Amino acid sequence: MLMNTQIFVNLPVKNLDKSKAFFSHLGYSFNPQFTDQNAACMVISEHIYAMLLTEPFFQGFTKKAIADAHTSKEVLICLSCESREEVDTLVKKALEAGGGNPIEPQDHGFMYYHGFEDLDGHHWEVMYMDPNHVQQ
Repeated sequence: MLMNTQIFVNLPVKNLDKSKAFFSHLGYSFNPQFTDQNAACMVISEHIYAMLLTEPFFQGFTKKAIADAHTSKEVLICLSCESREEVDTLVKKALEAGGGNPIEPQDHGFMYYHGFEDLDGHHWEVMYMDPNHVQQ
């Protein structure tokens, strides 16, 4: 069985510099080897990356129109956190950097999540799941 070892989520952005500043405020870094005037490789973890692509560059990969994430949703991106506090801190930083607040925090006891929209309207959910409630 073939096992993928990395994921690259490709997202169109209107202003690459503003998007980089937004995600830098949240604490993310960028791999300079895969960052230029058209794209920025945001490092989420050792195996997870978001490629922020200028809209014209993104359009070169598809014949379909680019969705306006402010008026429709093309994807919900969900990242796990180590604690409830980390969830709240990340959402707070996103709002401070100009992001939107699409949902209120949700507490299901074993799972807590909240989310934010980035500057281009992409919906990011962040969640903490109590490891004591996850079956091994």
